[in-house]
Amino acid sequence: MATQMADEIMPSSENTPGSPTSSTGQIPLEQPPKLKGRKKFLQNLQRMSSSPTLTRRGRSASTGYRRDHKASLSCVSLSSTAYSPCLGNESSSQLYGGLNPRPATPGYAGPSGDAQGINNRIRLVGTDSPNTSQPRTIPLPFDVRPASRGSPRSLTPDGAKEEAEIERETAPPEPRLVRELDFWGELPQELKVEVFRYLDPREIVRCSAVSKAWNAMCFDGQLWTKRIPGDILVKLITSGGPFVRDLNLRGCAQMRDKWSSEGERISDLCRNVVNFSLEGCRIDRISMHHFLTRNPRLRYINISGLNSVTNHAMKVIAQSCPELESFNISFCKHVKTTALLQVVQACQQLKDLRASEIQGFDDEDFMLALYERNTLDRLVMSRTDLNDESLKVLMHGVNPTIDLLTDRPTVPPRRFRHLDVHHCHDLTDSGLKSLAHNVPDLEGLQVSQCPELTDDSVIEVIRTTPKLSHLELEDLENLTNLTLTELAKSAPKLEHLNISYCESLGDTGMLQVMKSCPKLRSVEMDNTRVSDLTLMEASYRVRRRGYGEEIPKVGLRLVVFDCANVTWAGVREVLSSNAYLPRVRKPVSAVVTVTQTSEDDSSPTTTAFVTPSSTPPPVATYPSEIIQLKCFYGWQMTVDEHTKRVKRGDLAAASRLDRKWTDYMMATEEAGAAGAGARRRRRRAREAERLYNADDSEEESYGIGLSALGGTRRRRAQSGSSCTVM
Repeated sequence: MATQMADEIMPSSENTPGSPTSSTGQIPLEQPPKLKGRKKFLQNLQRMSSSPTLTRRGRSASTGYRRDHKASLSCVSLSSTAYSPCLGNESSSQLYGGLNPRPATPGYAGPSGDAQGINNRIRLVGTDSPNTSQPRTIPLPFDVRPASRGSPRSLTPDGAKEEAEIERETAPPEPRLVRELDFWGELPQELKVEVFRYLDPREIVRCSAVSKAWNAMCFDGQLWTKRIPGDILVKLITSGGPFVRDLNLRGCAQMRDKWSSEGERISDLCRNVVNFSLEGCRIDRISMHHFLTRNPRLRYINISGLNSVTNHAMKVIAQSCPELESFNISFCKHVKTTALLQVVQACQQLKDLRASEIQGFDDEDFMLALYERNTLDRLVMSRTDLNDESLKVLMHGVNPTIDLLTDRPTVPPRRFRHLDVHHCHDLTDSGLKSLAHNVPDLEGLQVSQCPELTDDSVIEVIRTTPKLSHLELEDLENLTNLTLTELAKSAPKLEHLNISYCESLGDTGMLQVMKSCPKLRSVEMDNTRVSDLTLMEASYRVRRRGYGEEIPKVGLRLVVFDCANVTWAGVREVLSSNAYLPRVRKPVSAVVTVTQTSEDDSSPTTTAFVTPSSTPPPVATYPSEIIQLKCFYGWQMTVDEHTKRVKRGDLAAASRLDRKWTDYMMATEEAGAAGAGARRRRRRAREAERLYNADDSEEESYGIGLSALGGTRRRRAQSGSSCTVM
């Protein structure tokens, strides 16, 4: 068998048709015939090498293995990669040169200088026998091994260098600073909401317990746009049972049929509710009374706008909810102050009472109960029948003691922080003056749409309320600029001001307010006499709030639509201010003077050298705050687009839009003017309109850098000459 295998592997001693030379190294006289068909195919095949080292040895093309004049495809491949299964039997780890074909050129010598081209044996490390205990790796030479400290070789400079190089090569790589990716935290809010849309209501409620951020997101109104079936809502409420603290059923109209059948079960399970809201929820009277009776820990109740709320419900709340602090009963048609009096007397911790459109505020007994309680921080009495006498009882009580020196009642000051009496037509200056000197902690006052009020009462209240931050004076036709002037002096903490439809107010008072109230956040002055001067002053004051590296945010909201004196030039001033950055200041330079005296000339020569400062000044990147403007509807789309670009930090695009809109408005005004040159003005108007409607291009003549350096401002004319500083 061994003989037969050797015959198969060993090549024939005769010259094959594909060999160019004979075994003696002489060139044959006759050329071998050309091969065809299978022989030609096998002639171009190469034999696979069983070791990577043989691939680098010169080899001739294989002629195939012949046995009975038949070619064998054993150990033959169409590629030049190594064929590993050739040594898979592990019978021998030595390769012999007889397995290789003859060299391609005569006199080829192998790596050992064999002139006959016979390859020496190639020994693979550690593969002498399968059971050998020899290591399969070759140790490093002695001269490149790392030496221990104190050894003779480590003391030599070369050894130290080698040791340092080896340590540098063998040292572990320095850890790369990989930024931690907060995948969920960096997602936009819209995508987060879209992910939660795939959850059912019960799963959303369970996710709300993960964190505060998830709780706010799970109860986002966008997730509950589709009406939840009443059965699922009842299961969600009853599954919480005694663990429910906040039950907000605002707008759940689908619970109308469930309260009659499941109301008693819900009341029996939910007995620890603290905050309860039924605004816009259809509930029958019996179910509501039953629920209020079973929850004595209620502190916040919102039942505004419910037709099922009657005077009997006030009696139930007064008897069952002694810890009540906030009560909203606005727009309940079947409730009067005679029944609400029971709640005020029984709930000693009441701090927030909202009772808009409740009849009976002209009752002095009810107002006297509020005066004696004196625990309210917020009182809403808008759209009621409040009059001067009842408001005086609320502030001074009945028959107060009068101070002879000041001619004012000597009563304890009221604790009101927010007072809303707007749309009370019976209120006049006599009643509003009772607030003066009695509400020192007042922060919010709403007296809009009280047509009888004038400067006398409003100014007296403003002077005695230094903490005033929100003031509503809408539609008070009798007010003048004296009120705004006094407001600028007495209310430095003012944040919100509404003077809409006060047609007598103008720039005289508003300029003082803009200068003296640095904390302004919102000003509504539509249908007034304010002009572009107010907008310019507001832009200047907002710019003074500073610059920083963060994206701009809205710092002041102005409402100036339907103001006849506000033109597009004032609106353009606001837009330019939002995208304006101050010019970059040059670094402070030091001037060094050197005096030199030459040998030929006795006169000294003075030379001045300018050395720049080593610490450049900080460069502003974005304005800290901008103005959000609501103006004429024809300009509003441009204003909104400009504000959008500024809020995302693209000041260059905002400046381009500002320039195009300015050119368009100027061309429009010229085109509308009569006289000579009308055709030229119309042509310029069309050109400006074309530029305005064209898409914004990133590469324009002004560039981003010029915009950042104040490119929106007027530039000086430049001459054609140039100056070169050597």
